Amino acid sequence: MVGRRILPPLRALEAFMRTVRLGSAKAAATELGLSPSALSRRITNLEEFTGRKLFTRASQSMALTDEGRAFFAAVSPHLDALAEAVGSQSDNLGLLRLRLGVLPLFGSQRLFPRLPELRKLHPRLHIDIDTGPHLDERVGDTLDAAIILTQKPDSSLHSVRLDHNTVHAICSTTLVEQIGANPSLETLNGQTFMIHNELPESFTAWKETLGMTELDPLAIDHYDSGQLILEAAAQGLGIAIMHDDHMARAADNRLAKLFDIEVKSPYSYCFICRPKALELRPVRLFHDWLVGADL
Repeated sequence: MVGRRILPPLRALEAFMRTVRLGSAKAAATELGLSPSALSRRITNLEEFTGRKLFTRASQSMALTDEGRAFFAAVSPHLDALAEAVGSQSDNLGLLRLRLGVLPLFGSQRLFPRLPELRKLHPRLHIDIDTGPHLDERVGDTLDAAIILTQKPDSSLHSVRLDHNTVHAICSTTLVEQIGANPSLETLNGQTFMIHNELPESFTAWKETLGMTELDPLAIDHYDSGQLILEAAAQGLGIAIMHDDHMARAADNRLAKLFDIEVKSPYSYCFICRPKALELRPVRLFHDWLVGADL
């Protein structure tokens, strides 16, 4: 006779999982309707059951240990599989729907090429894509979550930084031939620059790094689409101030960079949602996949 397997205390396991996913013991306690001390006791029960120290505790804060991270990595997929199995046997079986805000260039270059992987993992998860303006302001209202370019996400939101970028001046190869790869300040003053509405400080960072803070170009044109800026640059309409990653992923041989320098971007792509939204299954599935996907 096979020995009966003993399950861990499920309430303790729930307290652990919510603390990790919300990134805050206080937020987890609030979500579960517990006091901080009651949440701590549940996690202590789980630690005693597993024989592992899952968190360090200091100054009323809790930080995940290496054993805690390993435990989360081992258990999380099985809990997801259990939820999928229960869902598949439910009379209320249906699609899981995520309302996701995405900037068009991130969507076309980085997200869409990887979505087939997500579909294979979670066939019931479907995503409504919104590329409209003010994505961060609509999270928690018309959007469940969003991927935005930002200097610093709203502190009230759960956020995950997805990358680190460098800024470059990008233009057509024809324009590079005309003005040279290292044009003078006087030459640049006679050019049109193109800046994305979401990246106004990138131009400032680029000028300061080059020591050209006095640059006063002929015109500065503003765009709300990264794809259109790249196409405008390729057509010779001006010099685009864009992230290097955008140009690399575009793989457009009509484009070239000015100046062989790297400028740290003030902006990064971030995933954002309301902390409570992580308990919505579509948001959590997408969040956990995105964090590990390295888009």
